[in-house]
Amino acid sequence: MSDPVVALAMLAIFLFIILLGFPVAFTLMAMGIGFGYYAYFDPDRMWRAYHRAVKMDADQLTQIELWIEGLFNNRIFDLFVNQTYSVMANDVLTAVPLFLFMGYIVERANIVARLFHTLNIAARNMPGSMAVAALITCTLFATATGIVGAVVTLMGLLALPAMQRQNYDSRFASGVICAGGTLGILIWPAIMLIV
Repeated sequence: MSDPVVALAMLAIFLFIILLGFPVAFTLMAMGIGFGYYAYFDPDRMWRAYHRAVKMDADQLTQIELWIEGLFNNRIFDLFVNQTYSVMANDVLTAVPLFLFMGYIVERANIVARLFHTLNIAARNMPGSMAVAALITCTLFATATGIVGAVVTLMGLLALPAMQRQNYDSRFASGVICAGGTLGILIWPAIMLIV
């Protein structure tokens, strides 16, 4: 198959598997291994050990074992192991668990609630002061944790009821919290910028 045909086949299979409901991460991993196996498939390398066993007149079980070994004797598996090791040996990735730990400490110490309350008091003379306080708090907390979902959930529990008590529109309040949570990955130091 030519490269464009392979690319279209990958896209079609990807969409089909996603529409079946499989998680995206596992789908991408399986497709990478499957199409990588196809790209690096070498029949000579696959059958080499089996033919050697047949020439030596080995028993049937040994021939089957060597055929299975030849089936997995593909360069994609070597590349998979090497790439996994190179990702694990990357020094920059040691910052990711520390970011998560910092976010956990900030959340457990109730710093986010106090920061939201303080910013709300500081901006009380501005129109939309609670929205500004929620936006800044979301952005700072998202920068500290690196997890958008955790920030949106926490601020949804913390700031959304307070904003609704002040007669903010629910759609506006939700939009402010979602926008603030996603701003965290754009401001340094964020996990996305480090990795």
